[in-house]
Amino acid sequence: MTHFSVRTLTLNPSIDVSSEAEKVEPERKVRTCRERIDPGGGGINVARVLQRFGVSVEAVFLAGGATGKAFDAMLEREGLTRRPVWIADDTRTSLTIHEHSTHREYRFVPEGPTVSPEELRACIEATAESNCDYFVASGSLPPCVPDSFYATVGAQVRSQGAKLVLDTSGGELKEAIVAGGIYLLKASKEEIDPAAARSIVDSGHAKLVAVTLGADGAMLVDSGGAHLLPSLEVDTVSTVGAGDSFLAGMTAGLAMRLDPSQAFRVAVAAGAAATLSEGTDLAYPKDVERLLEQVPEPQLVA
Repeated sequence: MTHFSVRTLTLNPSIDVSSEAEKVEPERKVRTCRERIDPGGGGINVARVLQRFGVSVEAVFLAGGATGKAFDAMLEREGLTRRPVWIADDTRTSLTIHEHSTHREYRFVPEGPTVSPEELRACIEATAESNCDYFVASGSLPPCVPDSFYATVGAQVRSQGAKLVLDTSGGELKEAIVAGGIYLLKASKEEIDPAAARSIVDSGHAKLVAVTLGADGAMLVDSGGAHLLPSLEVDTVSTVGAGDSFLAGMTAGLAMRLDPSQAFRVAVAAGAAATLSEGTDLAYPKDVERLLEQVPEPQLVA
């Protein structure tokens, strides 16, 4: 069995379509330009950025229908090492429109395919072959998948010696926190506030909790306390994929055996780097390296 530094799991990937329009209006044809199509979804985005960093990574994901085949072909074109688990229902397609007149972004995100119990078991079997140092479970769950799924997978990968990295929301986030055993939990301030992050670490349910705070930067909580980094001032093109790039930067730093505080700096630089890319594109190492010079040492806060 091939060993990878990181494996990622994406149950609800999507073909991400992005374009631009002068104005989005109801009941009228909206003419668009600068179309871009990328393979997306939490774990897929993390894997794509890790590959750019030169980290040994394999992406495990569900895919189905004609859109699933197209999705897999996109990953093949990028040369990403991957393991698709085929399902009957179609892989979803998401749409992002950038409106020139207001500089607003509109995101249309379907809930995703229906996954049968047999298909879900096949996914669990695929993750059982997780010969890796870090296992990243990231993104939403499709309809009909139980909220306990990430907790189940987490127990499985930990039994194989891998460190669980989790980025999700809603009921599946709550279930996973209760189950515990998380090495790194990444969340936004809308999902977990700083007080809750400290409680999760103090209770032993996660060793590290990274919280993105928007314009206020980001916070990393560990057994030593809460460490804060400010946001970087950049000329933002699109915020799509910034959170996934943040997590990829943190995971890349950890995989390269950086101290968590230094991996946290890489994460902030990667999140900012993603906003420099158009549409649904992600962070690039050259931008991360340049921005990392602007990231200070994390400050311990009370």
